[in-house]
Amino acid sequence: MSEVVFEETATMIAAGELQSFVPFGREHCRNHPNAFNLQLRELQPASELWSSDAAGLVGSLQEVSLHEREREYWQLRKGGAGIEQEDVDFEEELYTAGNVVVWSHGSGIQASSVYKAFTVDSLVQKAMWCDFALPKIEKDATEEEVEHTVCIMQSNCINVHTVTGKDFISPLPFQVSDVWPSKFGLVLERKNTVSDSQLSLPCEPLPTVFSMMHPLDEIAPVVCKPTGSGVQYVSDTTMKIVFSCSEPSMMVTYDTLQGTHSVWALRQVTHDEKNTVLRCPSEPVGTPMGVVASSFLTSHLRNISRLDSPGGPGVTGHGVATVPSCAVGTSSPLHFSGLHGHQSRIMMSSPGFHSRVGSPSISNMAALSRAHSPGMAAPSFSGAARFNTSFHSPNPRAHVLGSSLNSTVNDTLLVPEMEPIIPDLCLEQLWSEPVSAGSQRELSSQASKVFLTSDFCGVQYLCLLVESHQQLRCVKYIESNEPCQCIFASVTAIPAKDAAPLENIDAMLVLEACGSLVLYTGTTRISKVFVSGLLGPTFIFSNHASHLTLGRVDHVSTPANAGSRHLQILDEAAMPSPVSGLRRPHIKHDDASFMDDCSFQHVTPHISALRDPVCNRVSLELGNGTMLRISIPEIATSELVRKCLGAIRFILPKETAMKVLVKWYNIYNAPGGPSTHAEWSMFVTCFMTLLGYNTERLGWTRNLQFEVPLSPVIAAKKARPSDGGSDEDWEYLLGSHYHRQINSQPAFTRAEPVSSPSSPSPKLDSSALLFPHIPALFYVLHLIYQELLLDELQRASASSLLCLLQQLARDLQLDSYVDLYWRDYPSLIRCFSESCLIDLGQNYKMNCPVFLREDPPCVFRWLSSCLRGEEVPPFPYLPNICQRTKLLILSYALYISGDKQATSTHMSKYLVKLSAGHKFVNEPHYRRQSSVHVKFPSESLAEQLVVWLASEDFTIKDLESVPFGVALPIREAIYSCREQPCSDWSEEVCLLIGRQDLTKQAHKMTLIKSKNSVGSGLSLDPPASTEADGEEDGMSDIIHEVTGLIWSQDLRVQEVRRLLQSSRPVRVSVIQLPEVSDHEYIEEKENKLLQLCQRTMALSVGRGLFTLFSYHPVPTEPLPVPKLNLTGRAPPRNAMVDLNSGNIDVPPNMTSWPSFHNGVAAGLKIAPASQVDSAWIAYNKPKSPELANEYAGFLMALGLNGHLTKLATLNIHDYLTKGHEMTSIGLLLGVSAAKLGTMDMSVTRLLSIHIPALLPPTSTELDVPHNVQVAAVIGIGLVYQGTGHRHNAEVLLSEIGRPPGPEMEYCTDRESYSLAAGLALGMVCLGHGSNLIGMTDLNVPEQLYQYMVGGHRRAQVGANRERHKSPSYQIKEGDTINVDVTCPGATLALAMIYLKTNNRSIADWLKPPDTWFLLDFIKPEFLLLRTLARCIIMWDEILPNTDWVKSNIPQIMKGTLPSEDINMETMSQAQDYITAGACMALGLRFAGSANSDAFDCLYEYARTFMKHIMTFSATNAVQTGFYNLQTGLSMVLLAMSMVMAGTGNLKVLQLCRFFHKRTGGEMNYGFHMAHHMALGLLFLGGGRYSLSTSNSAIAALLCALYPHFPAHSTDNRYHLQALRHLAVLAAEPRLLVPVDVDSLKPCYALLEVTYKESKWYDETTVELMAPTMLPELHLLKRVKVKGPRYWELSVDLSKETQHLKSILSRDGVLYVKLRAGQLPYKDDPQGWKSLLASTVNHRHSGAGAFKPEAISTLTSDPVLVSFAQLFCNNSEEMKNREETLVLFSAMLYECVTQECPEMLPTYIAIEQAVGALRQGDLPQTFSLWQLRLVVELWDSRVMKGFESRHAALLTSEFLPVMKNMVDVILDKWLKDNGSVLKCYMNGESFPKDIQCVALACFLIYRSIPYLKNTRSQLEGCSSMGELISCGRELGIPFRDLLRLAPLLLNSTAAGSALFAV
Repeated sequence: MSEVVFEETATMIAAGELQSFVPFGREHCRNHPNAFNLQLRELQPASELWSSDAAGLVGSLQEVSLHEREREYWQLRKGGAGIEQEDVDFEEELYTAGNVVVWSHGSGIQASSVYKAFTVDSLVQKAMWCDFALPKIEKDATEEEVEHTVCIMQSNCINVHTVTGKDFISPLPFQVSDVWPSKFGLVLERKNTVSDSQLSLPCEPLPTVFSMMHPLDEIAPVVCKPTGSGVQYVSDTTMKIVFSCSEPSMMVTYDTLQGTHSVWALRQVTHDEKNTVLRCPSEPVGTPMGVVASSFLTSHLRNISRLDSPGGPGVTGHGVATVPSCAVGTSSPLHFSGLHGHQSRIMMSSPGFHSRVGSPSISNMAALSRAHSPGMAAPSFSGAARFNTSFHSPNPRAHVLGSSLNSTVNDTLLVPEMEPIIPDLCLEQLWSEPVSAGSQRELSSQASKVFLTSDFCGVQYLCLLVESHQQLRCVKYIESNEPCQCIFASVTAIPAKDAAPLENIDAMLVLEACGSLVLYTGTTRISKVFVSGLLGPTFIFSNHASHLTLGRVDHVSTPANAGSRHLQILDEAAMPSPVSGLRRPHIKHDDASFMDDCSFQHVTPHISALRDPVCNRVSLELGNGTMLRISIPEIATSELVRKCLGAIRFILPKETAMKVLVKWYNIYNAPGGPSTHAEWSMFVTCFMTLLGYNTERLGWTRNLQFEVPLSPVIAAKKARPSDGGSDEDWEYLLGSHYHRQINSQPAFTRAEPVSSPSSPSPKLDSSALLFPHIPALFYVLHLIYQELLLDELQRASASSLLCLLQQLARDLQLDSYVDLYWRDYPSLIRCFSESCLIDLGQNYKMNCPVFLREDPPCVFRWLSSCLRGEEVPPFPYLPNICQRTKLLILSYALYISGDKQATSTHMSKYLVKLSAGHKFVNEPHYRRQSSVHVKFPSESLAEQLVVWLASEDFTIKDLESVPFGVALPIREAIYSCREQPCSDWSEEVCLLIGRQDLTKQAHKMTLIKSKNSVGSGLSLDPPASTEADGEEDGMSDIIHEVTGLIWSQDLRVQEVRRLLQSSRPVRVSVIQLPEVSDHEYIEEKENKLLQLCQRTMALSVGRGLFTLFSYHPVPTEPLPVPKLNLTGRAPPRNAMVDLNSGNIDVPPNMTSWPSFHNGVAAGLKIAPASQVDSAWIAYNKPKSPELANEYAGFLMALGLNGHLTKLATLNIHDYLTKGHEMTSIGLLLGVSAAKLGTMDMSVTRLLSIHIPALLPPTSTELDVPHNVQVAAVIGIGLVYQGTGHRHNAEVLLSEIGRPPGPEMEYCTDRESYSLAAGLALGMVCLGHGSNLIGMTDLNVPEQLYQYMVGGHRRAQVGANRERHKSPSYQIKEGDTINVDVTCPGATLALAMIYLKTNNRSIADWLKPPDTWFLLDFIKPEFLLLRTLARCIIMWDEILPNTDWVKSNIPQIMKGTLPSEDINMETMSQAQDYITAGACMALGLRFAGSANSDAFDCLYEYARTFMKHIMTFSATNAVQTGFYNLQTGLSMVLLAMSMVMAGTGNLKVLQLCRFFHKRTGGEMNYGFHMAHHMALGLLFLGGGRYSLSTSNSAIAALLCALYPHFPAHSTDNRYHLQALRHLAVLAAEPRLLVPVDVDSLKPCYALLEVTYKESKWYDETTVELMAPTMLPELHLLKRVKVKGPRYWELSVDLSKETQHLKSILSRDGVLYVKLRAGQLPYKDDPQGWKSLLASTVNHRHSGAGAFKPEAISTLTSDPVLVSFAQLFCNNSEEMKNREETLVLFSAMLYECVTQECPEMLPTYIAIEQAVGALRQGDLPQTFSLWQLRLVVELWDSRVMKGFESRHAALLTSEFLPVMKNMVDVILDKWLKDNGSVLKCYMNGESFPKDIQCVALACFLIYRSIPYLKNTRSQLEGCSSMGELISCGRELGIPFRDLLRLAPLLLNSTAAGSALFAV
C-alpha cells in the first residue's frame, strides 16, 4: 500500500456554521397519531418509556431506553431526486423508528417539512430510497423512465411507495438479512438459516443474493463472474455485501472467511451468461447424465463455493473451487463444477448420483429457502403450503444412478417441469484486496463505512473505513470506456477513526484517532479543520487560556441565524485566533503540533463519529450523543476564480495542479478568512506568488491589498468582519472593479515611484512551483478572458483578469497580446508599465507549449472574419470551461458560413480543443442526449441553428447575456424561424424563438380541466343559468365561450337546450269545451300528457349526442343525472297533471328504456380524458332499485367513452350475477365498445356465456333474456370488428337464419336477433370484401343472398345441429327461410362486408326488381335497406345531386305506366323508400363534411316529403301512408344532420323544431327519437365533434340509425333500442379553437386549409374563420394560421396527422399569438384600429404619427409598455432631451411594427455606443467591436442582395445613419490626429490618454491588425495598387484601407480617393 501524501501540515481551515442537529423525523414522530398504539405494541414496557410524556413515540433522548434508540435510524441525501424543485440546495431525510418511516426535506432557507410519512404493520427492518427503471413504452424512447420510490423492508415483505402515489407490496419468499438499492432496483441478501450451516459440507449451496428489478417483477437470483472463472450463481454464504451505489453501478462485498473486500460491477446479465447458467453440462464424464439432464439438472442451480475440505479452511482464494452436492444416501456425493464454463467433471471417484425426488416440488422461490436443492424458481409463488414447509425436509429416498437409472429418471420426471427463473443481474469482479500472507496476522474486519470520493483533479477513489485497524483504505479507480467497467489501481491507507465524503468540494473529512478533524482531497492532506464553537473552550483549559479571557463560544444554533449556511466566526476583538500567533513566515512542523498536544477530547465532549454527509455539510456526533452540523467551505465562490482554477486543473500535470489547488484552498479558507469580494485579489496574489513573482514589488498587486494587509502566502489574515447588515454592500462597491477602474489613474501614479526607472526590474523566482508552466497558464487564462467577453454578465470580471494577463504578456514579451489588451481596455492598460525580468538563464526551465502562437486568438476578430466571408483558422477552446466560445463559433460557422455539418462532422474545422498534453486535439464528435432530436435533412440554416441551440440547452435568457453585436445573427435566425415555425418543434425550440403559443401547445392542455379552472387560468366557465333549476337539465357543461364564437349572431344553443331538456314538467294546454265534463277533461289532459311523454322519453338519445364528452367529473362527487320528468302543468292555474292518477291506462314498464337512455346521456357527458376509476364507477351506483335502469345506461356510456375498461372484473361479475336485464345489456355493450376491435379474450368469454350458439352443445342451458342475447351478439361484432375472425363469422352467419325453437324458445322478437347477428357479422368482416381469408367454404355472400331473397333452408351444421332437432311449439315456418326475419340482417351484413369495395356484381344483387310482379313481393322497407346497401358498396359512385338519387329508382317507375292494373300503393311506397335509402347513403358518404351540394340535395327531398305530409289528403300521399312518409322524412332528416353534424345548421334546426312541436296523431316514440337524434347529431358534442366516414364509423351509424324506429318505449322487436347510442363511436373531435396565448381566451383567427388532390378535385386552398370544424384529416394537406393578425403557424399533414389529432382531442385548443400592433377580430373586425392602419390614416406616416401613450392597446409586452411610459413620454426628466425622446419613440415604433421587441436593447446599445464615441468618454472599446460586427452583418446582407436583406432584423434607416455617424467621427479624428496613428504604427509612445482611447477605437472599428511587425510592409508601398494588395494580405477591408491611404502614401490622389468613399 502506498502511503498517504501529507501536504501543508501546519495549515488549518475554518469550518462554517455550527448548528445542533436533531433528525426532523424524531420531532414528527413525537406527534404522530399512531404513535401511542405503536408504543404499546412494539416497544419496551410502558413504565420505562412513559415517565412523563405520553404523546410522543420517541420522546426526548433522556427518556428513551437504549433498546429504542437502537431502533431509530435515519439517512440524509441531497434533495431533488424525485421531487421537482427549482435549483434549491436542500436536504432530504428518511427517518425510521418502530414501524413509522418519515420522509422530510428542508433547506437553509426553508424549515423542514414532511413530504410523506408511512406507517407499516410490523417493525421496519430498513427503509431506503430506490429508483426503479420502467420499461420503455414507446419504441423510439431514447431514455427509460425512472420511478423514484421509498422501499420499506419488513420481516416478510417489502413495501414500495412511489413519488407518483403508487403502492406495491412485494412478499419475500425467504428471510432477508439485508437489502440494497442499486441502479437496477433492489438487491436482497438471503439470511443464512441454521440448516445451511449444519449442512455446509454435504449440501449443494443455495443462491444467497437476489434482485428485484421492479416491485411487480419476480425476485430472481443474481449470478456472478469472479476473476478468472465462469458465470455462476452467488451462493457463497461467507460473502456479505457492505456497499452499493448506482453511479457507477458497483457493489463492495466482504469475505468473512478471508477478511478481504472485493469490488464488483453490477450490470444486466448478457444472453450468453443466461444460457451458461441455465444450460445443463453438455458432455458429462463418466456417467450417462445426458439422459436425465433435461429433467433433473435444470432443477439444480449450478454453483460455486469455496472448497471446504475437512482438513481445514481452504486458502485457495478465488482459484479452483467445487460445489458440493447434496448427499442424502450413504454413498459419496457427486460434485459438479462450473468454474471455467467447461462441461461438468467429477471431482471424486464415485458412481453415485442422488436425486431429491421425494421432496415436494422444488420449483419455486419457497423451495430455495426451504429445500437445499435449488430448483429453478417458477414465475409465481403459488400455494401457501410452499412457504410453510419446514426449512429442511430430509429425503428418505435415494437412488444410485448406475444401478437403477430408469427408476431415477422416472421419479425425477414426476416432478412437474417448471420454467426456470432467469437471472436479471450479474456481478462481475473488478478488484479484490490482496490476501495477507502469514496466518499470524489478524484478519481485517468488515469495513464499517464505504463511500466514493474524488479529489480536486477529478481522480476517483473508493474508500473503505476499517475500524479494527483505524485506517481508511482509498482505492484509486478509473472509469473505462466500456459501461460498468472500472479499472482499480493503487491502495493508500490513511489513519482514521471515521471519515465522510464531501461531494460538493471533492474532498473528505477524516476524524483522526486523536480526535482532530482533517480535510483530505483524495489521498492528499489539505489541512486541519477548526470548528470554532467546538474547539473554542479547549483553549480555556489549555496553557493558552490567556487568549480567551473575553472569549465566548459562538452560539451553536439560535433561531435567528439557524437558516444561514455559514455561522459567524468568532469576532476578532473578542477572540484573537489562537492560530494567528503561530503562522510565522517559515513555520516549523514542531510548532504546529501544539494543536495535537492539547488533550482537549477529555475536557469537552469529543467527536466520536461523522455521519450524514450531504454536499459540503456533515454531522459530528459527540461522545455524549448530541450531534452538531458543520459545513466545510467551498474551494471558491466567485465564478471567475472557479473558471481560472478549472483552467489550471485542466492544463497542469495532476501533481502540480493538486499542489496549487491545495495551497489555494488553505489560503482562501484559513480561519478568519476574507469576505467574498476580496477573493479575486487573494487569488491573484497567491497565483502570482506561485508563478515566482514578488507581489510586494509590483505596484498593481500591492495595490490589491486594500483589504488584506499582507500577502496571505506569507502571513495570516485578519478575521473577517461581519457579513450581516448593509455595510458589506458598501464595502463591495468600494472593492468593485468599476470603482477601482475609476480610481485607477491616481492610484497607479502613486505606485509609480516604487518601481522607478532607477531601481532594476524585479526578477521572477525560477524555483517557484508554477514557473515552468507560465506560458501554458497564460494561454489558458487568455482563452478564459475571451470567454468572459462573450458574456455581458461576466464582462466586469474580464477587466480584473486583464491586469493579470497584461503582466504575464509583458514579461513573456508577447507584444501582440499586450496590444490586444490595450485595444480592449486602453485607459486601464495605459496605467501599467512595470515588467519583471525572466532570467534568460532560467528560460530552459520554462516549457513553451506549441499552441502559444505569436498571433493572439481573439474571438471577436474570428467572428468578424467569418462575417466578411474570409477563411478562418480553427479557434482554440477549453472543453467544459469555454462553452460559450464553442457555442457561438459553431453558430456562426453554421449560420453565417453556411456549413450544415459545422455542429457535427466539421466541428474540427472551426474549433480546436486544447489538451493537457500541450498539443491540439481534434474533438471527436459526440452528441449529448437531449429532448430535441437533431435531424436536419431539408431545413433552412436558421431552422437548423435554432434546433441545434435548443438541443445545447441555450435559452432566451442566455441570448440576452450575449453581446448585442455577436447575438444579432442568432436573433435574425430566431426571427426568421418565428415567422414560419414547424408545428412539431419541441417546447425548448418554441421557447427559444419566442412563440409562446407553440410552447403552450406542447404543454398539452385542454379547455375544460374542471368546473372552475382550465389549464393555467383558462377559465371557460359556463355562465350561471338564468333559470333557478337550469343546472338540472344536464346540459350546463357546454363551453359557452366557444359556442358563443361559433354561433355569435343568435341563441341557437339555448334553443337546443330548451328542446332537449326533459327535467321540467311539460305544458299541457287543453281547452275545456262546454259539453266536456270535468272527469272527461282530466282524462283528456292526461291523454294529451301521455302523447307529450312519448316525446319527453325520446329526448335523452338526442341529449346524449348534444352534450357528448363535455364534462370532467369530480372524483369525490357522483355524476349529476337530470331527472326524467313525466308530469305536466296545465294553464292557467299551473295545475299538476300526472299519469299515475289511474284515470287512463298507462303501459307497464313504460319508463324502463327512457330511464336507460337518460343514464346513457348523462354518462356520455364524461370526457374520455377524465380521471375515472373503478371505485368512482361503483360509487355512482344508486341506492334505490328504480334507478337501476339509469345506472345500466350509465355503464354503457362509460364503455362508449372508454372508461369501462377501468372497472374491476370483480365488479363486472357482481353486476352480471344480479341478473338485471338492463344492467347486463348496458355492461355487455359498454365493455365491447371499450374493447372495440381488440379480440380481447376475457371480454369474448364474458359475451359467449350469453350467446347459446357460442357455448358447447353439452353445456348447461342458461336462461339468458332475449335482449341480453342481442346485446351480446352485437358485442361480439364490436370486439372482433374488422378482424375477419373465422369461427365467429361462421356462428353469426348461421345465427342470422336461426330457426325458432327448440320448444318455446326463440319465438318472440326474432327480427332483432337476426338483425343483430347480421350487423355483427358485417362488423367482424367489415370492409374485407372478397378477401375473406379462409372463409371460401362458408360461401358467405351466397348464404347472405339466400337469407335476403328467400329459398330453401339449409341444414344446420356444427355444434348447434342437436339443439334445433326439436321443433318450435309456437311457430311453424317449414323448410323455407323466413325472409321477413332474415332479410334486414343479411342485407346490412352484405353492405358492411363489401363496404366501399365498389364491387358491382354484389351491388347488382341488391338492385330493386325491374318488374312490377317481383316488386310486389318485397317489403318497401327492405327496398330502403337494399338501396342503402347497394349505394354504400358502390361508395365512389355516390354523387351529391338529385340526379344521382333519382338514378336509384328503377326504370319501370319512371316511364309511362302500363295499362294493366298496377297497385299504386306499392309503386308510391317503393319510390319513397328507395329515395329515402339513397338519401341515407348520401348522408353516410358525406357525413361530417358539411358539403353544401349534398345538403341542398337532401334539403330538397326533405321539403318534398314535408309537402306530402302537409297535404296529406292528396292521393299520392294517402297511397304511401302517413307512417311511410314520416319514416322517409325521418331518414332524410337524419341524413341531413349527418352531413351537417356539429355545424348547428339553422335550416335543419328549424325542421327539427317543427317536428318537436308535432306530438299528436301518428307521431310516435320512434319518430320523436329520430328527430331528436338528428338534433343531437346537428350539435354533436356542443359543436366540437363531427362524424367520421371511416369503415368503423359507418358500421356504428348503420347500427344506430337503422331505419326502423320503435313504435313505443318498450318496443325492441326489430331493433334493440340500446344500439341507438352507438352513433357515438362515429364521432371524432374536429373543432379547432384558436386560444390567445396571452389572454387565454378563445378568439377568431383566419385559417388556410389546403385539400389534397383527389380524383374529384385538384389541390384546393380555402380560407376559414376559426373556431371552425375541420374536414376529415386524411383529406387535408396543410392547415395554416394565416396572418396578418396572428403569428403564422403551419401544420403539415402530408408528413403525419398525429400532431393535429392530439390538438383536436384536447378540445381543439390551438394557441395563437397576436402580433404586436394588431387587435383581435372581435375588437377590430375590419382591422381599422391597428397600428399600421393608423399610420395610413394620418398625414404623417410611420414613426412620426406614433403615439407612445397608445402602446398598451397595441402590444401586450410589459417591457415595451414600461419603456413607453418611462422613456417616450414628455415627463419632467425627459423635457430637456427632445432628440432622445424622438429617437426612443422611433425605436419603439420600429420594434412594435417589425415584431421584434427583443431588438429594443440592441437599438439602445447602438445609440449609446455612438453617443459615447461622439463625446469621447469610452473607457473601453467593447461597444465598438459590437458596432463593427453589426455593420459587417449588414454589409454581408447588402452584398447578398435584396432577398437576404429582407431577412435582416435591422431593416430601417436607423443603422445606416448610425454607421455614417461613426464614420464621420472617426474620419474627423484621423484628420486631426494622423500623427497619433503614425506614432502608434512606428511603435513610439504618444502622450494623451484621450487620444489613446480614440486611437484604440479607430484601430478596432477600421479592422487594422497589430502593425508593429507589418509597419514596414505598408509604409513601403508607393502606389495605391501595392497598398491594396498589401492590405488584403493583412486582412484590412478595402474601405478601411482607403481611409488609411492618405496617411501611408501622403498623396493627394489618395486623399481624393478617401472622400469619394
